[in-house]
Amino acid sequence: MGIQICGIDIRQATPDDATAACALLRQSIEQGCAADHSQRPELLQAWLGNKTTQNVSTWFASPSNYAVVAEQAGQLVGLALLTPAGKLALCYVQPGRLRSGIGSELLAAVETRARAWNISKLHMHSPASASTFFERHGYVNAGKDKACFGLECDFLWKQLDAMEPPARKRFCNCSN
Repeated sequence: MGIQICGIDIRQATPDDATAACALLRQSIEQGCAADHSQRPELLQAWLGNKTTQNVSTWFASPSNYAVVAEQAGQLVGLALLTPAGKLALCYVQPGRLRSGIGSELLAAVETRARAWNISKLHMHSPASASTFFERHGYVNAGKDKACFGLECDFLWKQLDAMEPPARKRFCNCSN
């Protein structure tokens, strides 16, 4: 069951989304993050190395991950993936759809799930070109760090407010 906002459907990802999601990831990295990898083939190939349909399918199928996709007119236009450790492992929007609210909706969905999982802090590595987006959504830039594929990234984190605990039932008729 998804959420429909301005013609964009945000729903939980399934392994059937892997082919389109993998294509979106690769396009976003190649085009949308060009300033970050500076067209350096060795860095770009390292970044794209694990972005395969099989890997994406595995990430989406894992019961411990929470992955969401954004669709518009039947086309996948964004995706995000949260791990149980509070890592925002993926958050990508199709390059032609940046600044259209898709990323904000993906973040909102992931943060809602994190709160439901009682995760109090999210963290991520972000390419410099995307850090400002996350900072506008309350993420704190803790400085530079190397991502696993060799790109210098910003390490970002966000403290989440906990969901309201359920009201406790009273077991006595005392006034306190």
